[in-house]
Amino acid sequence: MPHPVNRISYIKNEVLAGLTTSFAMVPETVAFAFVAGVNPLVGLYACFVGGLLAAIFGGRPGMISGGAGSLAVVCGALVATYGVQYLFASVLLMGVIQLLSGLFKWGKFIRLVPHPVMLGFVNGLAIVILLAQLKHFQIVDELGHHHWGLNPAILTMLGLAALTIVIAVLLPRLTKAIPASLGAIISVTLLVYFFKIPTHLVRDLAELHGAFPSFQLPAIPWTWASLQIILPIAVILAGVGLTESLLTQMLVDEMTETSTSNDKECVGQGLANIATGLFGGMGVCAMIGQSIMNLESGGRGRISGVVQALSILCYILFASALIGMIPMAALAGVMFVVVFHTFAWSSLRILHRIPRSDAVILVLVSVVTVFANLAFAVALGVLISALKFAWTMASRTGARRYTDEYGNLVYEIHGPVFFGSTYKFLEQFTQKADPEEVAVDFAHAQLYGHSSIEAVRGLVENYQKVGKRLQLRHLSPDCQELLKKAGSMVNVELSDEPHRHFATERLA
Repeated sequence: MPHPVNRISYIKNEVLAGLTTSFAMVPETVAFAFVAGVNPLVGLYACFVGGLLAAIFGGRPGMISGGAGSLAVVCGALVATYGVQYLFASVLLMGVIQLLSGLFKWGKFIRLVPHPVMLGFVNGLAIVILLAQLKHFQIVDELGHHHWGLNPAILTMLGLAALTIVIAVLLPRLTKAIPASLGAIISVTLLVYFFKIPTHLVRDLAELHGAFPSFQLPAIPWTWASLQIILPIAVILAGVGLTESLLTQMLVDEMTETSTSNDKECVGQGLANIATGLFGGMGVCAMIGQSIMNLESGGRGRISGVVQALSILCYILFASALIGMIPMAALAGVMFVVVFHTFAWSSLRILHRIPRSDAVILVLVSVVTVFANLAFAVALGVLISALKFAWTMASRTGARRYTDEYGNLVYEIHGPVFFGSTYKFLEQFTQKADPEEVAVDFAHAQLYGHSSIEAVRGLVENYQKVGKRLQLRHLSPDCQELLKKAGSMVNVELSDEPHRHFATERLA
């Protein structure tokens, strides 16, 4: 057991880290709630309920979950069209999908995401959050249409947002006792309150009631028609949530030099969103900025996540009126700072240094993220990366022809033989021009999948048709097992000693 003094110090660090992170969570969550088109309390409920369960049951201690911007942008259209109850139902189904992903151990597939895709994902997320803030600086006409222009209200918004950014940037140079975003929010809020500056406040757009979240099944007709509405959104939310959560988990693992379970994190996120949907909250996932803040504040365990969630509950019950006093310009300013820190600016510097295909993937994922959604963008990036890798590996497959000491013509195969390289593998051989006895040496090659089996089968049959004998040499044990399990070989004699065994291989 750890020394009592060390244990007390650990708990103190965890509690302070959780409190600090919760201070920064509130203003951003309120801003994301407006992006989703829901009451800010819906976002705060998600941070409490979902954040608490993710902290307890998730796979990555010290990681913070809440109502993230990536989920908020997906929710907006659904809420505007069908109402918030359909959002709760989608979040509930989202949690079920994520839970099943963890139980079926699909979390490991996040390891297949290449680095250019990760950079595109982060950059796209930053752009989406930025675009969501711009509507606050547009003039709304009598018909509710937004358009660009300048008037005293817009100029006030711009000035307050700029002041928020300046404070958030300069405050850490003066003190790190309070989070920069919190300090900026408090400063601008006090300025607006004491000088009675006319501008939009959070309470002007939504009523805040400090009540404990209540358990209730989403109030929608549970019919096939409803399922057709919520299922596509739930799948997108589940994909976006797991993608951001698992990518954040990879980042935190790297920062802490530890290894945690992706599948357990899927289960934790699933339980969190099931509960969130039942308690009237928007979807949750891991939040990159808050997770990093928690680590930098000393939070490494589950206590910090629990304290962060319980602190949010205290704000809901006792400080909702104060949240309503926050100027919208201050929230927008904080979000601009979040955008700046989220965007991977290093990707612009290395864009001309990395392979052109990786640069195209990075930009493509960013663009698709903006115009479609994060899950689809990441899936597309992974698919293109996989095809590019397959093409590159296929180009490395070839053969060297030589005559061995026993006078046999030998094709020495190099590179992988798989679905992408079988055509190039087969075109190396000239059956009609070859002598009566030919050997194929796989000492420097490897067979992958059913396509390679069919390629070898076709090769043997081609030589048999012209009445020539073919020998397969140095097939690795796993390749031999692959051929045998597939039932493709009948009375086959594989040779590692070509001068002792030279038999025609027969593949059925």
